[in-house]
Amino acid sequence: MPDLSRRTCELPSSPIRKLAPLAAKAKQEGKTVYHLNIGQPDIPTPQAFMDGVRNADIDVLAYSPSPGLPETLAALRGYYAHHGIDLATEQLCVTIGGSEAFTFAMKAAMDPGDEVIIPEPFYPNYRGYACLTTTTVVPITTVAEEGFHLPAAEAIEAKITDRTRAFLFSNPGNPTGVVYTEDELKRIVRLATKHDLFVISDEVYREFVYDGETHTSMLSLPEVAQRVIVTDSLSKRFSVCGARIGCIVSRNAEVMTAALRLGQARLSPPVVEEFAAAAALRLSPAEYVEPMIAAFEQRRNVVYDAVSEMPGVLGYKPAGAFYMAPEFPVDDAEKFVEWMLADFDLDGETTMLAPAEGFYSTPGRGRSEARIAYVLNEEELARAMTCLAAGLAAYPGRTS
Repeated sequence: MPDLSRRTCELPSSPIRKLAPLAAKAKQEGKTVYHLNIGQPDIPTPQAFMDGVRNADIDVLAYSPSPGLPETLAALRGYYAHHGIDLATEQLCVTIGGSEAFTFAMKAAMDPGDEVIIPEPFYPNYRGYACLTTTTVVPITTVAEEGFHLPAAEAIEAKITDRTRAFLFSNPGNPTGVVYTEDELKRIVRLATKHDLFVISDEVYREFVYDGETHTSMLSLPEVAQRVIVTDSLSKRFSVCGARIGCIVSRNAEVMTAALRLGQARLSPPVVEEFAAAAALRLSPAEYVEPMIAAFEQRRNVVYDAVSEMPGVLGYKPAGAFYMAPEFPVDDAEKFVEWMLADFDLDGETTMLAPAEGFYSTPGRGRSEARIAYVLNEEELARAMTCLAAGLAAYPGRTS
């Protein structure tokens, strides 16, 4: 038998999904499992999106243009314009979810063997995309004690080599909930300009910012316009994770030409979902997004308040997205999550978190951390936090 490719053998398992069989077994045993492991909002998809599917005027379900349907591109331009970002149609390309946008960005910016700097902990699929594009991840470690904000410019610059081609980050951050300040973004801008790097900015959680703060898009910084590649997705802001509609955005014409070629290689994005996306994008923020953000801010408060009261847990208050990644007083967070599913319940209920070690590139880091996705309603979140606190108190591998 021939050997499989090295890239697929080295492709990491998802820390978000790898323990799903244990959750399934727990449910078979009659337990209620509160899923805090995956960023799947429970808020209903807007009716406008579903009506966009039902009302699509299609006689033949044909290929769409590789960069997306004109209707979808026009709706995306309108969406960005609402955020103060004026774009030409050719500066946008619809992708099959944010995942394809990341892949397009990395393939356009880097060759095999090049390096990309990423603040850790980071969305674990970044490492998967890097593996598939044979790119090397160079991590910059951030810590909860500093709210997972970026280190000084000197610490970042020390990671740059002659193979560095890009700086990749999510803002607001997954799994940390950090929202970078304008000063932090300008720190990246200065380094990217000095060392001739691309800046790949994952802005999927753009609207998910709390406590009256605001998000600054890299697209709003003109001094770095030709270096910025933004990856985006409708999945979270419209609760349509299964629709797989995203986009890649850049004012760099060469980047978008490369994205178009990559789009042509995969033919086209999904047509029906494009019609639905266009309909959702035409909603005013007050109709859907703003009430959703208010709900998530309250959910954040429920989780933060509960975690703050758990003895031995190092928590922090996320400023955005819908995640936090506390450090727990346990020997190994993955073992703890497994134990919660297999050996523990509180009145027939338990929780599932995402062990955070898989969100790091530095070996050994994150072993006692786990990501909490606060994607359930407040009542269920409160119950889940009660289960989590009881589980921590009973866990035989507790360290303090």
